[in-house]
Amino acid sequence: MLHDLIVSRVRVKILQLFFLSPGKIYHVRDIVRRCDEEINAVRRELAHLEKAGMMSKERRANRLFYMLKKDYPIYFDLLELIEKTKGLGGELIKNRTKLGKIKFAMISGRFARHIPRSGNEVDLLVVGKVVLPELGQIVRREEVRRETEINYTVMSEEEFEFRKRRRDPFISEVIKGSRIMVIGDELELVK
Repeated sequence: MLHDLIVSRVRVKILQLFFLSPGKIYHVRDIVRRCDEEINAVRRELAHLEKAGMMSKERRANRLFYMLKKDYPIYFDLLELIEKTKGLGGELIKNRTKLGKIKFAMISGRFARHIPRSGNEVDLLVVGKVVLPELGQIVRREEVRRETEINYTVMSEEEFEFRKRRRDPFISEVIKGSRIMVIGDELELVK
């Protein structure tokens, strides 16, 4: 899906590398290796992203390191888009038919930004009739990729609506928190 919006295949790979690991810095050769692209193509795209104000570079010893700039005006929009198309959200969308009938799937904003959760926050909430073994496999793959445990909750539409009407503290916390809607309408989720 991201390839439909951004024409350069190399740029898409670079953006995915950086946005799926926010806060990390990479040197040029590492980017080339991780993206599996030619060095000149990577350098050209890095120069373009730097000129656009999305990335900054820093020289350390004899290596050139690149990092995303969080003050880029659409940084968080791109983070959301990449999380929906490539990360955990992308896997949920790609496997949607195998997962059953999902009404809502949302990822917490803290999870997408790789910020450690505090307390019993949920990283992923899925509402609907869900095939749990399929969802469990997707979550385990993402846990391996991220090298961290994912705290997720699954509930039926009826349970979700009941708990929302009762102003259940868990659901209230989910609704007021930052989130990325992967499946479903955000307005319908919070109403």
